[in-house]
Amino acid sequence: MTFRIKRVYEKPASTDGTRVLVDRLWPRGLKKTDAKIDLWMKEVAPSTELRRWFGHEPERFTEFKRRYRKELSKEAFGELRKLGKAKTVTLLYGARDPEMNQAAVLLEILRR
Repeated sequence: MTFRIKRVYEKPASTDGTRVLVDRLWPRGLKKTDAKIDLWMKEVAPSTELRRWFGHEPERFTEFKRRYRKELSKEAFGELRKLGKAKTVTLLYGARDPEMNQAAVLLEILRR
């Protein structure tokens, strides 16, 4: 099982495997034709309320992770895990911070 994360604005690579967007909102300024996204899984993204509360404030990240894990749908997460059983899956996110975002949290959970 190989999962990795990458900012959706970075150039797609042949090593990305299946490219899955894990944001609830479409990334600003990115054309759907340019994104090279295989699947958009809004259902694994944090709720709008949690995303707004977090606001990418570093001091809230630990609590964001706790709340996000709690609200994460087991069904949607299971679907994501299944997707990565036999191939590489790159989780795409729009946030600027490569370490404090929902894709990083998903990756941490998937690697357990």
